[in-house]
Amino acid sequence: MRARELGISFDGTPGPLNAITDIPGIEVGMVTLVEGDGQLVPDKGPVRTGVTAILPLGAQRAKDSVAAGIYSLNGNGEMTGSHWIAETGALSGPVMITNTHAVGTVHRGVIEWVKKHHPEAAIEWLLPVVAETWDGYLNDINGPHVTTDHAVEAIEAATTGPVLEGSHGGGTGMNCYGFKGGNGTSSRMVHFGGKDYTVATFLQCNFGDRQELRIAGVPMGDLDVPHPMGEQGWIDSDRSRAVPGGAGSVIAIVATDAPLLADQCRALARRVPMGLARTGTAGGHFSGDIFLAFSTANPGELNSGFPIERRSQASLHSMQFVPWNFMDAFYTAVVQCVEESVVNALINNDTMTGRDGNVSHALPHKLVMERITKASQ
Repeated sequence: MRARELGISFDGTPGPLNAITDIPGIEVGMVTLVEGDGQLVPDKGPVRTGVTAILPLGAQRAKDSVAAGIYSLNGNGEMTGSHWIAETGALSGPVMITNTHAVGTVHRGVIEWVKKHHPEAAIEWLLPVVAETWDGYLNDINGPHVTTDHAVEAIEAATTGPVLEGSHGGGTGMNCYGFKGGNGTSSRMVHFGGKDYTVATFLQCNFGDRQELRIAGVPMGDLDVPHPMGEQGWIDSDRSRAVPGGAGSVIAIVATDAPLLADQCRALARRVPMGLARTGTAGGHFSGDIFLAFSTANPGELNSGFPIERRSQASLHSMQFVPWNFMDAFYTAVVQCVEESVVNALINNDTMTGRDGNVSHALPHKLVMERITKASQ
C-alpha cells in the first residue's frame, strides 16, 4: 500500500505510475539480499542489504550522456563519479545505490557490465556513479555480501513499469525517522510550452530522528511504537559505537524529460532539501544527504566521456532548454515528489528484524491516519 492508497493527500498531479519510471526510457532494477537471523557472525550475517540500479536511458543507451547536476546538503556520504559530473554537467551509465561498505564492489560490477555490453565505451575510461547509505543496524555491513555479480544482476534486471518501494534493493536494510525505511518514488506532471513534461524522484531513505517526523504537516514524532534504535536514540542495540539516531543518510535521484541545462539540473537537486523538510528533518550532522538530478531530453549531445570523437569527426552540438524564468513549476514538482517519496518509503513497508535481533518497526498506518483525520477536523 502506498501513501495515496492509504488516504494521504499530496499537492500536484502524478504521472500514471507515480514513479521515476513515468519518464520514458528510465529503467530500474534491484537485487535484494535477506539471509539469516539471530546474533551477528562477522562476514556471515544476518544479511539485510542489496543493490539498486537506475538507467537514465535504459540499458541499450547506457553509454550516452545526459545533462546532470549534483548537490550535497551534507557530505557524510559517498557518490562516486560526482567530480566528473560537476566538471562536465553530464552523466553517463547506470546510477547505482547500495550500502556504505559495498560501494567499491558495486563500482567494479558496473565496469564489468559495461565491458560486456558496451565494450567500445570501456576502451576509454569509466567513472561509475555509485551512492550509498548505512544499513549497519540491521545488516552485517562489514561482510562481503554484495558482490560484483549482484551489481550486474541489478542492472540486467532493470525495466520500466512499477518500482519496488520499501525494503528492496539498496533500501533493504534502511531506517527512516526511527521506522523501517528504504525506497520511495513519486512523479509530477508539469505543463510548459504546450507540452506535458514529467519530473520524478527516487529516494533511498535512511535519515531522520523519530521526534522530527511529520506527515501531511501533522506531527508524528510521539507515535506509540517502540523505537528501533533504543530509548536514547542509539543505532546499535549494544551501543558499542554510540552513533546518534538520525545518522544514516538519504540519496535522492531527480529525473525529468524536460530539456534542461546542467546548471538547471543542479537547481533541481538544490530543491530536494525543501521536500525533505516537509517531512520534518532538519538535516543531521551524521546524515550524508547527496542529490543527483538529470534530464533525459537531449541524450548524447554532451558526450562528456565515452566514446571520444576523433577531431576529424568533431562538430558543434545544439540543444533546447527551458528558459530560466520558467523553472519555478519544475522546482515545485521536485519538492512535491520528494515529500511523497519519503512517505511512500515509510508506508509501503514492513517491520524487519536484523542482526542481533535489532528490530525496525513499520510505520503504523492506523495511528497515522487517525492523527491526520483528527488534525483535519
